[in-house]
Parts: sequence; structure tokens; C-alpha cells
Amino acid sequence: MAAYTSRQALLHSFIYLLIVSLLAACQAATVPASNASLEAAAASYPQATRTPIPTLAPAATSTPTATIPPTLTPTPTTVPQTTPTKIPITRLLFTGVIVPARCVQAALDANGNPNYPYEEVREIVQSADLAVGTLNATIGDTAPHTGCKNTYVLVGSSNNADALAWAGFDVMSVATNHIKNCGLMNCGDRAFYETLDNLRRVNILAVGAGANHAEAMQPVVVEVNDVRFGIVSLGQIEPMAFAGDESPGIAVLNKDNARSAIQAARAVSDVVIAMPHWGPEDSALPNWIQRGLAVDLVDAGADVVVGNHTHVIQAIQEIEGVPVFYGLGNFVFDQGLRDHRQGGILILTFEGPRYLGYEFIPTHVDPDGRVHIASPQEAAEILLRLEQVSAELR
Repeated sequence: MAAYTSRQALLHSFIYLLIVSLLAACQAATVPASNASLEAAAASYPQATRTPIPTLAPAATSTPTATIPPTLTPTPTTVPQTTPTKIPITRLLFTGVIVPARCVQAALDANGNPNYPYEEVREIVQSADLAVGTLNATIGDTAPHTGCKNTYVLVGSSNNADALAWAGFDVMSVATNHIKNCGLMNCGDRAFYETLDNLRRVNILAVGAGANHAEAMQPVVVEVNDVRFGIVSLGQIEPMAFAGDESPGIAVLNKDNARSAIQAARAVSDVVIAMPHWGPEDSALPNWIQRGLAVDLVDAGADVVVGNHTHVIQAIQEIEGVPVFYGLGNFVFDQGLRDHRQGGILILTFEGPRYLGYEFIPTHVDPDGRVHIASPQEAAEILLRLEQVSAELR
């Protein structure tokens, strides 16, 4: 019995070893021995759907391990493609004074074409994103035309407003000393309102005048390329044109009013442009009153100052980094002296609300009011004089 038992145990041991060997053989067939077999399997799939094969640790031989197929469909990771936003460039255009009166109006009456002053410069005016002029006359049909003679009554017909719109102007500063001209007794306010009505009729915004002084002080705000340009205009030349608390007219230029107007514009604008009507006629060099007011305008927060009135081109100055253009001369007028027949188209360039610089294009106006781009010789003369007078302010 004992011998049988020993033989039986030996047989059982042999069978047990045989089973363990078979299990080990099966186990070796089902567990990858290296990454090479996985890479070979993955190679049979389309390359576009393959993912990198992970490094697998060797399987423990003591624990059966199931075969895990590689993941063949990748999870895409989308990286946003960002393109830097290009900040728009905006070009603002300004001109010298526009006076469609006297000989200019006489020529219009003779040829029946109110557009003729602007025919050669219209393309430049229209190319700007915002074009701003300075009107120093009344335009309406109440006041009689004076004809081509020397007079301080500066009146033009209502179709001059249509011509300004045709030329491409969007805004007109009217805080000027001739804005109530009429030539008839007690009709100044009527001519004043008629001028504003005609500008409104052709969708030109008037700035610097109103039914009372509070209204005249209000800015005009125009949004261009997502930038709000606020314009204020105030004048100091002719008290008869000034608005009162309850009477129509223009905003009065002084230190306190400049600060109030600019602060009101700053509250609703990204860029504030002050347009003073100031200075002695015929002088290219700004006087001390202008220069003091220029400092006041800058201190109040103006980003740019563009003045007018003197009928000749005045100096350019920079005050605390702010450009001040004291006067752009005559754009449309009939005055005969050579320097009075010269002016400039000023183009300011902005990148968003940031001021980049300016371009000054010299112009020449004929006695009948037709504007031309100055010839190379005359342009050089104008620019040299501008440089010389500006140097006196440095």
C-alpha cells in the first residue's frame, strides 16, 4: 500500500509539472514579449489613424495577462490658430477757411455750377475717412448776393451746402466770425439758422454753434473704425456772433470754456480735436493770445488742435506731445495777395485712437474760388515758409 502510494504521488507530480509547463507555454504565446510585435500589428492599419505605440513593461510571468490591443484612433487636440488683429488706420482731413461769397458767389451765379471750387480736390477730400472744413460765411437764400466787390458781408447761396456735400465734407466748424452775415437789418439770426439748416439738409454736421451757448459748446462725435472722434469748436473774433444763455450764436473761446468743452467731449470720445477760430488776420506767426490758448487747450485734454481764421498759413507747434496747427490759410476765398491765395489740406493719421502723424498738402486758390493742388514750385515756397515760422516757436 505504501509503495502504491509513492508511485501514485510520483505520477501526480509528473502530471502537475506537465500542466505547469503547458500553462507557461500558453502564457508565453499570449503576452507580448516586446514592442516589436505591437508595432508590427499597428503597421497593418492606415497610417493616418495610427498613434504612437506606448512602451510596455515586461509582463510578470507569475500572473496571467490578457492581450490589450493598441489604441488606433487618436483623440485630436485642436490648437486655436490666432491671427493678430490688425488695428485700422483712420485718416482725418482738415482744410483752411471756406468762404463761398463775394467773387466766389459771383462766379457761381455766372456759371451755375456750385461744385466748381472743389472739382480738382474732390478726390482727395473724399479719400479721407472723415473730412472737416471751416465755413466762414452764411449760406442761404435770405441775404442778397454782394457781387464781386470788397465787402465784409460774406454771404453765399444755399446750394453751396450741396457743393460741400458733393466735395465730400462730413463736418463743418461754424464757430466763425462771419456766420451771422446778412447785409440786411436784423436778419443775422435768420441767416445763421438758415446756414445750419442747409448743412443739416445735406447731412453735414455743424459744430461750434447753437440756439444758445450751452448748445454751441456741445461736441460733435463721429465714430470711424470703432474710434470715437469728438470735435469741439470755439471762436474769439467777433462778439456779435457769440451765443448767449438764451440767444443763438457760436461758442466763445476762452480758458474756462475750452476746458468745459473738451471735458464734455472727453466723456464721450476716444480722441478729442479742438478747432479754435482765433488770431490776427494776415500773420503767419501766432500771437501770444493764441499761444496761451493753445496751452490751455492742451492742458484741458485736447489730443489735436486745428485752428483757423487768419487767411494765411500759420505755424505748427508741438505742446507736451500734442500737435497744434495754428491755421491752414484760405481754402476757398477770393483774396488777391499771394500768401492769401495759399492754404493747406491737413491729413491726420491714426492707428486706432493713437495719433501717428500728419501730411500737409499745399493748395492754391484762384480769385473765383477754384482750388488747385499747388505746383511743385509754389508748394516748396509754402512749405519753406511754414518751416521757418514754425521754427520760431521751438
